[in-house]
Amino acid sequence: MTSPDAAALTRADGSPLRVLVVDDEVNIAELLAMALRYEGWEIGIAHTGRAAVSTAKELRPDAIVLDWMLPDFDGLEVLRRVRQQQPDVPVLFLTARDSVEDRVAGLTAGGDDYVTKPFSLEEVVARLRGQLRRAGATRRRESPVLTVGDLTLDEESREVFRGGDEITLTATEFELLRFLMRNPRRVLSKAQILDRVWNYDFGGQANVVELYISYLRKKVDAGRAPMIHTMRGAGYVLKPAE
Repeated sequence: MTSPDAAALTRADGSPLRVLVVDDEVNIAELLAMALRYEGWEIGIAHTGRAAVSTAKELRPDAIVLDWMLPDFDGLEVLRRVRQQQPDVPVLFLTARDSVEDRVAGLTAGGDDYVTKPFSLEEVVARLRGQLRRAGATRRRESPVLTVGDLTLDEESREVFRGGDEITLTATEFELLRFLMRNPRRVLSKAQILDRVWNYDFGGQANVVELYISYLRKKVDAGRAPMIHTMRGAGYVLKPAE
């Protein structure tokens, strides 16, 4: 998840950064897009090389997460074509191929970094932040206090209050609640929560999510109108109490 002291990155004019995610595996592309939107960035998605080149031309991304193997042509060809339009756009290669030869080929072709599958979303986000800072992205100061209804969470002091009553949380409970509060009214699947809170590589034990949701409910919702809701078959959502 985003570290509490990592201010959001923006374009020089203050507008959101744009990142293009290119991966033929729809689930991976969607998880990556979700994680990057969590950073406040505008995201484009493509599942083929041709779609990637076309989307890059329209979106004019500030960075690209690029899968090496695509159904029509490979990431190196995508990189070559995109760089004709945007010669300096940072590119993070994403691939299951991890031999030294493949790494050298990708970096020699102009890729700026290389992450192999399976990976943690946190690693991808951290590497993109580094690339974007080097490319000139600026920091935007934001309030460290998240508020949903009568629930507040201070990311700097790590204090949580509901209706003026302080709530004491463990480190993991705090991170889970922060993720829920950064995505109010949005249904989050167990897989998304595992990746963002526990950094599992697109899997893991879903029952740990159920366990910690129950812990949070006992502390956040106990004796009050509920804010944490289960959406059967879909995941969990946090919203102001009715």
